Amino acid sequence: MDSTAKNAETPEETQQDQTQIHQNPLPLLPTASISLSLSALIPSHFLPPKQFAAASSNKLKIPSQISSLSHFSLSSSLPQPKAFFKSTISANPLQNTLTLNPLRPSNPSGAAALRRAAVVWFRNDLRIHDNECLTSANNDSVSVVPVYCFDPRDYGKSTSGFDKTGPYRATFLLESVADLRNNLQARGSDLVVRIGRPESVLLEVAKAVGADAVYMHREVSHDEVKAEEKIEEVMKDEGVEVKYFWGSTLYHLEDLPFELEQMPTNYGGFKGKVQGLEVRNTIEALDKMKGLPKRGDLEPGEIPSLMDLGLNPNSTLSQNGKTAANASLVGGETEGLQRLRNFALECKAKPNNGSKDGTNDNIYGANFSCKISPWLAMGCLSPRSMFDELKKSASSMISAASNKKNGGTGASDTGMNWLVYELLWRDFFRFITRKYSTSKQQSYAPATACTGAAA
Repeated sequence: MDSTAKNAETPEETQQDQTQIHQNPLPLLPTASISLSLSALIPSHFLPPKQFAAASSNKLKIPSQISSLSHFSLSSSLPQPKAFFKSTISANPLQNTLTLNPLRPSNPSGAAALRRAAVVWFRNDLRIHDNECLTSANNDSVSVVPVYCFDPRDYGKSTSGFDKTGPYRATFLLESVADLRNNLQARGSDLVVRIGRPESVLLEVAKAVGADAVYMHREVSHDEVKAEEKIEEVMKDEGVEVKYFWGSTLYHLEDLPFELEQMPTNYGGFKGKVQGLEVRNTIEALDKMKGLPKRGDLEPGEIPSLMDLGLNPNSTLSQNGKTAANASLVGGETEGLQRLRNFALECKAKPNNGSKDGTNDNIYGANFSCKISPWLAMGCLSPRSMFDELKKSASSMISAASNKKNGGTGASDTGMNWLVYELLWRDFFRFITRKYSTSKQQSYAPATACTGAAA
């Protein structure tokens, strides 16, 4: 009687037990589902040896329902997470979703990964050819945003009452910026032009497009170095990397046989130190460039006029109303490269043999700087490209000079020595300015133009 009473169940208790069973099903199927999912995802060498061996030796018969559930657990059991712009981690660790923010590899030599967007700040490097800054940004990023800023601090009157930037230089600059935009557009890109302080403009552009880095060439003057420091400061607060490059001299800053702090303060000492240094190869101009990013809806902007910069357009005219001689120079990389080629052809056609009294009154001498220097100063030409172009012409002239019976002195007759001499002087002044313009430099010594050490 007692056992029968114990085994007897009331209808209410039976109904409760069945309800409990339906609410809490046995964990057999989910467990099998998850284990199958992990075994399909985790390579064999991550599993314990003994357990793996035991599992492989026994043949398990799994119902088709469980097999289908294991597939279901990988594909449909969990909802797909919604992509969020700044998120690089999937909500489900078993799923690999494509992220909108590509990850940079921790090992640069490993698998390649691109930045989402990079901003290239053009300064005194208004060219496509031999531009390491632009080329690196294009190779590193999915999209590239070239930017030029007309800084209001560079215009207006100085404390002495003179124009900080005169109308002739400003006109040449505007033409160079317009030519740069045309060259970028021809390669599938564009130039974003703004009037404003670079630290504000670049930050606004970087935030609008979600840029990972700002690429720029280093400059040498005190104000330019201070601008770099301000940009680095504001970008650091936003987590944007600043990448610097050097491209304004014949010899690269990193190739100098001395630290910049120990640079000789006279030209002779500098020339003696750098003699024999190799000139780096020029970087070929890009044929095709990454376009502007779609995010941010950036407007390229209009190139300002002289009036927009606070200058009088009539100041470029002489008293008789005609265009002044200085205004006949056309700015831009296209014009600069053509001038360089013409100069190289002149060097070929008219080698410098000098006159009997030792004077040089032909294409070399004082006229050299007047022919090329404006484009070199604006960065429409690079010193290395000039060196390469003249070196090509010099090779044939050296050969011709060496075959003369009463010929001159070989390489010195070709003008190459004069070219290197001029570019070395330019290097000296830029390096010495950089040495004393950094805010970290505490002691100052006067730079001299003494050539006593020059042989």
